[in-house]
Amino acid sequence: MMDNNFVIYTDGGARGNPGPAATGAVIYDARGKNRGQFSTYLGVATNNQAEYQALILGLGRLQKLIKDEHKLGDMLVTVLMDSELIVRQLNGEYKVKNKELKPLFAKAKELAAKFGRVIFRHIPREQNVVADSLVNKTLDHEAM
Repeated sequence: MMDNNFVIYTDGGARGNPGPAATGAVIYDARGKNRGQFSTYLGVATNNQAEYQALILGLGRLQKLIKDEHKLGDMLVTVLMDSELIVRQLNGEYKVKNKELKPLFAKAKELAAKFGRVIFRHIPREQNVVADSLVNKTLDHEAM
């Protein structure tokens, strides 16, 4: 059913690697309606840690948005992110070798498993403008 389809754009970024880091996630329903924009300041983290935290934020917020746990199993969620590395790790094409990323990978997979199906897709940065701007606004605000 189309009403059970959602798209989540996520982005994470660090100024310096590691450095001050933040996440951004935007959730759209099947009709393209923005169902929420979220961001968090992480403190010091790497770019890849921030990318995983953004994914965890997005999946967690979608789960809260869909209050009925039974509906989660019927949902198709497409996650769009501009980190090719993270997408390839989530799709099983690359192993997660970095020990700091392993628990974040595990948490992301645990959250994704609650939904019927989750597709992880890499997109160019230019197609991830809203999530990227959330990251930058959060970092700009925290730097003040």
